Amino acid sequence: MSHYLKSAALAAAALIAQPAAAQLSDPEHLITSTVEAGFEQDVALLEAITNINSGSHNHDGVREVAALLAPEFAELGFTTEFIDQAHVDRAGHLFAFHEGDPDATRILLIGHLDTVFEPSSPFQQFTREGDIAIGPGVTDNKGGIIVILSALRAMQAAGTLEGANIVVALTGDEEDAGDPIEQSRAHLIQAGRWADVALGFEGLSVLDGRDMGVVARRSSNNWTLTTTGRSGHSSRVFSDYAGYGAIYEMTRILDAFRRELPEENLTFNVGFMAGGTPATVGEDNQSATTVGKNNIIPDSAVARGDLRTISQEQSERVAAAMQAIVDDNLPGTDAEISFVFEYPPMSPTDANRALLARLNAINADMGLDEMAEFPPAMRGAADISFVAPYTDGLAGMGPNGGGSHAPGESVDLVSIIRQAQRAAVLMSRLSAEDYPRREN
Repeated sequence: MSHYLKSAALAAAALIAQPAAAQLSDPEHLITSTVEAGFEQDVALLEAITNINSGSHNHDGVREVAALLAPEFAELGFTTEFIDQAHVDRAGHLFAFHEGDPDATRILLIGHLDTVFEPSSPFQQFTREGDIAIGPGVTDNKGGIIVILSALRAMQAAGTLEGANIVVALTGDEEDAGDPIEQSRAHLIQAGRWADVALGFEGLSVLDGRDMGVVARRSSNNWTLTTTGRSGHSSRVFSDYAGYGAIYEMTRILDAFRRELPEENLTFNVGFMAGGTPATVGEDNQSATTVGKNNIIPDSAVARGDLRTISQEQSERVAAAMQAIVDDNLPGTDAEISFVFEYPPMSPTDANRALLARLNAINADMGLDEMAEFPPAMRGAADISFVAPYTDGLAGMGPNGGGSHAPGESVDLVSIIRQAQRAAVLMSRLSAEDYPRREN
């Protein structure tokens, strides 16, 4: 037996040996043991899908991952549908549907097929080093998909899947959503309106070595700021005739943002800027070009950045405050700001916290530590935010990993076990309860 298998077996035995595990029901004990028994099968599938490049713009690769996964869901009694997204220049989404008891809780599971690593990236292959696997998207989000499948297989073995109402939504463009986003997320939002509970399988949040619960995620929005001034000889700058020029106006605005806007759970990064005569944003919206001379007052400046908020109210209020700052122009200048609201916030709610309390009851029964709320300012946006207005939710249900979005991205393989066990027991209990139903 390899060193890794010995350590995994010891970890599994330790979980079973915990006295609090006696609080699990017989089907729940079967769930936990089934997850452990299927571990090597899960790792093999993770390797297979990781070795298929599925960068958001590699449409064939995204479809290939979906084609490999669809039979896995079919074996569990799900019907599957690949939803083409060519109209927004993306590959598409894989949805899987399981219909159970009409009165059972309706549960939506969210993950994604794509990664940030396009075929041009040198980082392409899955490797395993003991308890750690390294590969493109191995945590974000292919490891999350494995947690979903492992949990569902365990539920099937324990007999708790049969009556469950579950939709699995694996988007094909989470890392770079198709435009317009209202169209690329239409099917996900429809599923969110159907659901009572949504679980997001992005990576587990860990703080100071402890697993954390995610009841909120911030929005992800973009802004573009342009300023203009009267060009002329630099000797006349600051005069009533020439004014201050575009770069001073840009500087005034950005510094006012820094001084006047900060508040809890709000950030507004400046990604890049340029000023001169002229300055223009590139067609990719990720670059700018400019020219200028020391003795010429610049006639234009551009900057782009993001805006991350914890609620829609905060988004609207901060955008209005930014607009007011932009409108208070220096003499001889003008400025305009535009916003693109992309990923909405998943705001913290009492219902989300109640779901975390249910998960913590499971943690107690499994002999695991309680999961405190993870600070939302430490996490980015995710697809679960699109359904947050319509359903109760928990995010961070995927495995623990490191280095996401960078070469060397890794996953703690043992974390797949406890995350799948947690998810399967939670879904089983929710499916057996009379969960409050929203009208969406």
